[in-house]
Amino acid sequence: GSNMGELRTLYPEINENFSKMLKVDDVHTIYYEESGNPHGIPVVFLHGGPGGGTTPTGRRYFDAKAYRIIQLDQRGSGQSTPRACLENNDTWHIIEDIEKIREELSIEQWLVFGGSWGTTLALCYAIKHPERVLGLVLRGIFLGRREDITWLYEKGGVSEFFPEAFDRYTSIIPEDERHDIIGAYYKRLTSEDRQTREEAAREWSIWEGSVMTLHPVPNVEESAGEINFALSVATIECHFWMNEMFWGGDDNWLLNNVDVIKDIPTYIVHGRYDVDCRPINAYELSKKLNNCDLDFVISGHSSAEPAIVDALVRATDKFKEILKK
Repeated sequence: GSNMGELRTLYPEINENFSKMLKVDDVHTIYYEESGNPHGIPVVFLHGGPGGGTTPTGRRYFDAKAYRIIQLDQRGSGQSTPRACLENNDTWHIIEDIEKIREELSIEQWLVFGGSWGTTLALCYAIKHPERVLGLVLRGIFLGRREDITWLYEKGGVSEFFPEAFDRYTSIIPEDERHDIIGAYYKRLTSEDRQTREEAAREWSIWEGSVMTLHPVPNVEESAGEINFALSVATIECHFWMNEMFWGGDDNWLLNNVDVIKDIPTYIVHGRYDVDCRPINAYELSKKLNNCDLDFVISGHSSAEPAIVDALVRATDKFKEILKK
């Protein structure tokens, strides 16, 4: 770990230089923004979830004097419209959207930065477009396999660390449906009835929020339970899990295809006590890469954890030196 002496903290708040809505097809319009130095090292920030959306805090992992920071809200997320829409919403469409934004901004190559589902997407993007990627900064590796999903949402994984939160999460599902909690939630999240959808979204999101951090978050019901956030994150996640990441049946698609990017400079930070995405994910990935720095830090999963912020800011500072324009 890199926790010698003072922990690094986020860079100061900045405003965006501009934001735009990009119509990508008949259904979806994607919100994206640029901040930092328009002539700096381009970096694209890939948010988690799927369905999480970006926040102004995302800009602060980067030195604004050195980086041209591009953030986008993936389909159905954040300020992209329509919110929580599942039509044409899959991994490959999101990757096309990222490419459309890159082309619209005339960026040749960029650093790709992502956390959680953002690591899954960053790896998919790099595998499909390796020539566009200057490097990868990845936090909280999620390999998207069936075992990674059942670990978090079904009985027998995280449920054993957070039994009381798991009890609450399963309480809205009748006993006879609990053999397939994800399927039961999907039925409710896609229900015709608004109240059913909202209750399911809130409980799914609060469950996730409860297991994210090393120390309990006091206001998890307000933050994770905020209904617009909960609806997009719960509905889109459940849709991706039900469709197995749209990998066409290859459960281990990432590790099976990662060879293409094994020489791209990669920095991985992963919480040693991340129960949301297990550390073994990061370890297995790192063993398949030749140019990878793996840093296990004392934290949970959340990108707001002090040890994770420290490691990410150090990583973007290191890339700043390597990639200086």
